[in-house]
Amino acid sequence: MTKVTCLHSQIYETLNTLEGKSNNTGIRFRDNTLLWNGLNIQVKINYNNPYEYQAMQNDIAYCRIVRKFVKSKYKFYLQIVFKGVAPTKVDKETGEIKHQIGSGDVGLDIGTQTIAIVSNTDVKIYELADKVQNIENQKRLIQRKMDRSKRAMNPDNFNSDGTIKKQGNMKVKWVKSNHYIKLQNELKELYRKQVDIRKIQHECLANYIISLGDNINVETMNFSGLQKRAKKTEKNDKGKFKKKKRFGKSLANKAPSMLLTIIDRKLRYHDRALNKIDTYSVKASQYNHFDGEYKKKKLSQRWNYFGDIKVQRDMYSAFLIMNVDNDLKEINQQKCNERFKNFLTLHNLEVERLTGQKNLSSIAI
Repeated sequence: MTKVTCLHSQIYETLNTLEGKSNNTGIRFRDNTLLWNGLNIQVKINYNNPYEYQAMQNDIAYCRIVRKFVKSKYKFYLQIVFKGVAPTKVDKETGEIKHQIGSGDVGLDIGTQTIAIVSNTDVKIYELADKVQNIENQKRLIQRKMDRSKRAMNPDNFNSDGTIKKQGNMKVKWVKSNHYIKLQNELKELYRKQVDIRKIQHECLANYIISLGDNINVETMNFSGLQKRAKKTEKNDKGKFKKKKRFGKSLANKAPSMLLTIIDRKLRYHDRALNKIDTYSVKASQYNHFDGEYKKKKLSQRWNYFGDIKVQRDMYSAFLIMNVDNDLKEINQQKCNERFKNFLTLHNLEVERLTGQKNLSSIAI
């Protein structure tokens, strides 16, 4: 991404991206210069960077101008979209190729906040985008300050019980103090940081997953359905109504679907694709490869017991997903039997690594 420093922020107040259809008309890039609507803006490109140099040798598909709110002001960036495959990244010190794809089977059991990863060489369970939660706490404090400021500046817009007065067809008018505007800009900056941190963490995790193998299996998940509130009104054992909230905030913060999209994109650079198994046929969370039977478990049951063997539920599901047949509909019991001893050794090492740390309750370690 190359920064454009001359554009002012009054092009469109609500337009954050603008792109052309090709590099022949409209927004064009020629001889290190952005040409658009009478503007001629020099663009800085670091040709000493091997990655940028290789990218600039490809044909340009089209250009995009992106507006971002960074540190209390708008900045404009030029994105150049090239044809073909992205250049290979190389370690400057060693000269080795970065992010090489591995060989073998990999199983992923992804949830709303965690992902379990199993291959023949490693077993891991991670919290998705674990650095994002710190920003979420900061956002909550700023939003409280904004709410207090709004109520202090607009007392006539609220009822005695604290709810906002209805103005009929009229739009409620709000008076914003300078303090409120400052907090609003701080909140925008936190949202930007949250998006950037989440994407960087997903990109790094995707590189690690691809390094484990080239045949990656994952369960199909209806994340959009998990975001919606429950329709049925139910009561718990104590007779109290259950909350209808589901996983909307977790999915918004952790973005598991984005991670799967990134993994699939990176695999396609190597003529591979992310394999999505038939969840209803496989039923990895219910299967026992020792006896080949299926048994339903409560969501609160986070461990599987096979005699004297104790295995974390998500990691075992990822192990079963790794050993699904090529039709992506059945678990290969023979593969499970052959690979279980190695899996158990790696699983115990991961449990040992997580013991004593502050883990999510769903990990149960």
